[in-house]
Amino acid sequence: MTSNTRRVAQPGCGLWTKKTVVASAITAMLGVSQVTTSFAQSDSAQNGEKVIEEVVVTGIRGSLRGALEEKRQSDNLVEVIRAEDIGKLPDQNLAEVLENVTGIQITREAGVGTGVQIRGTNANRTEINGVSTVGSGSGRSGIDFEDVSAAIIAAVEVTKAPEAKTIEGSVGGTINLRTIRPLELQEPLAVVRVQGENSSLSTDSTFTPRLSGTYGTNWENDAGSWGIVASASYSEQDVTAFRPRADRDNLVAADSGAASAQSFDFMPIQFLIQDYDNLEYETTNFAGTLEWAPNDDVKFYLDAIINDQERLQESSRIQASGISDLRNVAAPATFETVNFGSLEGSNGVQNLGSIQAALTGIIPIEEGGGDGNLRFSGDTGSRISESEIFRLGTDWHITDRLTAKFELSTSSNDTSTPSFNTTLNFINPNAPTNSSNENGTPFVYDLTGGSLTWGIAQNAEGGPSTAQLLDPANVVLRDVQQSQNRAENAEDAFRTDFTLDLDWSGITSLDFGFRRNETSSLRDQITSSVGLRSLDDAPRGNLFSSVLTAGPNNFNEADGRELYVPDFLVIDPELVNSDPQAVLAVLNSAIAANNAITGSDREPISSPTSSTSAFFDIEEETNALYAQANFEAGIFRGNVGVRYLETDITSNAFAELNGVVSPTSSTSSYDFVLPRINLAANVRDDLVVRAGWGKDIRRPNFDDLSSAFTFSTSPNPAVELGNPALEPEEVTSFDVSAEWYFAPSSVFSVGYFNKKRTGLFVRNEESPFEDPVTGFRDITAPCEQGGIFNPIADINVFGPVGVGVCVPSSQTINGAGETTQDGFEFAFQYDLADFEDQLGWASGFGVIANYTIQEFSGGDSYLSATSRASDVFESLGNTDVDLRAQLIDLSENSYNFTLYYEKYGLSARMRYTWREAYRSEDFGSTSSFPWGFPVVQEDRGQLNASISYDVNENLNVGIEAVNLTEEEVTQSCVNEGALLCFQGLTDRRITIGATYRF
Repeated sequence: MTSNTRRVAQPGCGLWTKKTVVASAITAMLGVSQVTTSFAQSDSAQNGEKVIEEVVVTGIRGSLRGALEEKRQSDNLVEVIRAEDIGKLPDQNLAEVLENVTGIQITREAGVGTGVQIRGTNANRTEINGVSTVGSGSGRSGIDFEDVSAAIIAAVEVTKAPEAKTIEGSVGGTINLRTIRPLELQEPLAVVRVQGENSSLSTDSTFTPRLSGTYGTNWENDAGSWGIVASASYSEQDVTAFRPRADRDNLVAADSGAASAQSFDFMPIQFLIQDYDNLEYETTNFAGTLEWAPNDDVKFYLDAIINDQERLQESSRIQASGISDLRNVAAPATFETVNFGSLEGSNGVQNLGSIQAALTGIIPIEEGGGDGNLRFSGDTGSRISESEIFRLGTDWHITDRLTAKFELSTSSNDTSTPSFNTTLNFINPNAPTNSSNENGTPFVYDLTGGSLTWGIAQNAEGGPSTAQLLDPANVVLRDVQQSQNRAENAEDAFRTDFTLDLDWSGITSLDFGFRRNETSSLRDQITSSVGLRSLDDAPRGNLFSSVLTAGPNNFNEADGRELYVPDFLVIDPELVNSDPQAVLAVLNSAIAANNAITGSDREPISSPTSSTSAFFDIEEETNALYAQANFEAGIFRGNVGVRYLETDITSNAFAELNGVVSPTSSTSSYDFVLPRINLAANVRDDLVVRAGWGKDIRRPNFDDLSSAFTFSTSPNPAVELGNPALEPEEVTSFDVSAEWYFAPSSVFSVGYFNKKRTGLFVRNEESPFEDPVTGFRDITAPCEQGGIFNPIADINVFGPVGVGVCVPSSQTINGAGETTQDGFEFAFQYDLADFEDQLGWASGFGVIANYTIQEFSGGDSYLSATSRASDVFESLGNTDVDLRAQLIDLSENSYNFTLYYEKYGLSARMRYTWREAYRSEDFGSTSSFPWGFPVVQEDRGQLNASISYDVNENLNVGIEAVNLTEEEVTQSCVNEGALLCFQGLTDRRITIGATYRF
């Protein structure tokens, strides 16, 4: 156990007694030995107060004890995680820090925590020191967790049951990241941490640096008490994940007469991918605070949070394309039985049945040499994100009973995502060619053992050699896709909060206040896409060999697979990231040289241009008022209140008609009344029972509010419409829980939650009326019977010859349905420190465990199967198969278990996290749902661990490990445990380092 001795003014004496107690509680939150403010101690001594000696527990135990006490004393349901030491939360990544909280699950990208779900939903809010943050996209959840280093955060607070004064906009909960407050330090603070991180799958580095430091102090002069603290961090991170994919969403019927037909229907190989994801992060963070208390009644503060991150992507993909054309020729060697299970859709629950699927085999070159095609793609780009949060405010004790807070804040994020993605076609010199810029290569696949492995059948007829695969003359340029997209989000806010102390028959105080915020979101998609499809237009790689390089050849390092593609060429990702214009110049020079050889008139590749249909600039103005009565009577305490808000929206965009772009603007408004009540009862000294009920809203994403649209000259595609009049979903929540504090620093709790959403965001597809006899549509505006009038669409078969006809439209609207999220949360924490006399060294152990079971139901949105999937389902006797839309990223069951040890200067922690299968939209390099439905990410657990040792009072050394056992991700199509279609082979990351306290 780590402990410190401190001097504390005896409670009940002196003017600063109350502030000293508050300071002690908050500093315990930081897990720091310095607790009482210097000006408080000085003032106590001057007043002749009695000073006592007190032992304060720090480290893991101190952070857990302080967090538990904060939760226990709260009137509403909150969860708190406090730093064990300055800049030392339980995990390096904030999303993984939050995974320690009951009811929270996270999603990962290439093994790095990026998304947080509270009680099954991503629809949450993130604040820093109570200030709303903005993200880098069109969503409403706030700052991306990957942008903020855990090293600058002192505590994480999750509000699950809001009060009237809680800012609106969350379904699951509100996350508040708290930084250090300088007037609560006892003596100067200076800490430096140096670390290095290693990824087990990366080819670029051994250890990448992580540096962080914090300095804080306070002092007094004639102007009052001053305090300043600054925390900064710099980190580089190199993460890698391998993602193989196999599509088998097609059908060869037993009675098809195909050469590959069997005595049973089966699903052949449709598509194969070897996806290598490599992300390199460089992140700089700063958090600073200046506080000034000119007297006992007034305090001013200024906070600054600055985050800069550049994430480079140097990924590659190898594709076996066109092999579906060989499904009637290439008979698999072996098969497996796939049970699709059952799906709930618009026709009720449908039992889809079982079918055979290709498992192993060889896919030869098509007769004539056309298919299958081997492609090498480079996904190269970056995400450059800069966010700033500033807060200026004052706390003012106006009278003995009335206090006020006035605060101005601004939060902004500017993000650009330049990319330069390319695809090369391999021209197999052993197979015939034609006018297209692709020809055949043989492939071999083996999907046994739950592993999606495939490669080039080099020993088959026409199989290329390794030298041929790496010869620049055997590749041609197929695609070049460029983007320079940018997003600008900002929120400026002013708030004033008052607290009036009362003594009205149990009403202890009244909180009331006002908040005004102006929020804006600008999106500009700047893109260019060039596809070369003829051999004459596509330059050979020997014309641009200066920008070619061999791709990574370690795809087998994660699972030791023998079957993969180790030899291939890509456009050098490092060159692309460092100088994309130079690479573009080389490719254009190659096109010009190729034109001279083939006689092609192919134009050079141009730079990206802005897309008018994707541009929007949206502004929101919100005014909110709240009033909240806080009460305490007998065993009961809590609050009851109401929040009222009104929002005005202006949506600016562009509309394109006949090639002419014109600005368009729409306005809308809405208002809500949100009542909220929280009740806590201290049934016994060790038992707290809670209940909460309230309403909140979930605002639509900004891209759904865009007024931009583009008409096509074809009458068939739907016109994609935004909806500036789209209103928020309304959320009604109920919570009840019991917390048994059965021993010091220990608790067992159980809780139930229920959330109902109405005004759901649903996609509305509206088709124009077609006469059942003639098939004609309405050819005049405003299309009273459905659809939207397109003035430039060719009428085609839908009426007399001409232009202008009603066409389909697609728009997000507020639906009439209702969804429900409900579940139970269980938490257990037990610390053995009080058993030192009985257990000795073993008293250093402690355990933390939590378990969540939840479900989602309702809604009137359905996802339809793709045409190929429908063919498969129809062969099994199922028609019109669809899936009721489910909540993305929700696992019905999940748990965490942490075992920690802290004694004799040794601090160790091991945490195992498990979550059940869930529907996911993260399934690699495809933009559409496989089979028409989100994939199912199967059950997965992950083991993280850390250990550190205090060499002396100043120096601590340690090592941390993420994903110790390198657990892979498996994803199934259609249903849980059905058809394996994606894998994610993730890395293990080890961090070693030292911390020095001056």
